[in-house]
Amino acid sequence: MAGYVSGAGGASAGPRVVAIANQKGGVGKTTTAINLGTALAAVGERVLVLDLDSQGNASTGLGIDPESRFKTSFDILTGAASILDTVLKTAVPNLFVVPANSDLVGIDTALAGDPQTRPFKLRDAVTALVGQQRNRPADTHFSYVLIDCPPSLNVLTLNAMTAAHAVLVPVQCEFFALEGISQLKDSIEQIRASLNPRLEIQGVVLTMHDQRTSLSREVADNVRAFFGPKVYETVIPRNTRVAEAPSHGKPLLLYDYDCAGSQAYIRLATEIIEREKRFKAA
Repeated sequence: MAGYVSGAGGASAGPRVVAIANQKGGVGKTTTAINLGTALAAVGERVLVLDLDSQGNASTGLGIDPESRFKTSFDILTGAASILDTVLKTAVPNLFVVPANSDLVGIDTALAGDPQTRPFKLRDAVTALVGQQRNRPADTHFSYVLIDCPPSLNVLTLNAMTAAHAVLVPVQCEFFALEGISQLKDSIEQIRASLNPRLEIQGVVLTMHDQRTSLSREVADNVRAFFGPKVYETVIPRNTRVAEAPSHGKPLLLYDYDCAGSQAYIRLATEIIEREKRFKAA
């Protein structure tokens, strides 16, 4: 049952903010946002999924009924609401969502009068969240904010990358997998140079992998050659349960915890946490 949350916040140093992005559609961005968020929550993190796609599929996949989306990410970007004003509970303990709806289609028009500050709307909202949480109990702190970006490099993705510490790139194990990846890397470099010097590629996750086909293996090899150690060892398999879960309004781990896809997302969450621990210790 969805419900508004008061007192949700980030860790004392602020949550780790990760934009899940690839301008190519159908690569598993939303599926990764939903199920990585669920898996991180399952291994003890407190996670906020911020839906920044006008289709609102991450919200739907987390069981948020369209009629209950009274305040959305659109309201955050336009300054009508804070992040805390919009946060909803999900059926997963320690997993929360900022919903989205079709209002985001009009975001360019809504922000047209403010071109200088337009890329910084979400960053400012995250900064405000960190400030608000300082006086809140530690067990209400988010450790991760996962931003589900639209499949294009528009003002929404620009806001996500300006607010984020890092970008997580899902890459589908199919023929055109690397199409647009160079452009995405160039965009990340441009944003780092002009808007967000801390931005980095968190990692690359291979999705819809079918180990039975030579094409999947070849694409995986090509992606690893292109990105090197940024590619996670965990791959997300092509799995019918992964495709079925959103239609039931459930994350995969609630729909079928024992399936190969669920177990892959648990491994990915663990790998992400372990990699960050090593990075901080270095």
